[in-house]
Amino acid sequence: MSKYLKYFLLTLLAGINSICLLAQNNNEVPQMADAMRANGKIYVVVVVVGIILLGIFLYVIRLDKKVTQLEKKEK
Repeated sequence: MSKYLKYFLLTLLAGINSICLLAQNNNEVPQMADAMRANGKIYVVVVVVGIILLGIFLYVIRLDKKVTQLEKKEK
């Protein structure tokens, strides 16, 4: 894994962590979140976000492999 991919993943995880910490400090839950949780739609949102993030990760990993191959080929 290239160092840029490691930095990207580290930055992404740090951002997610900071967002989670900010969300935990807020004691009020928006009404929209309560309504989505009550209807069971919050799980759909979580799955869609997970699929999008998985797609982004797979794309970055695939792109990193292609760039590595091109770098080796050029040398």
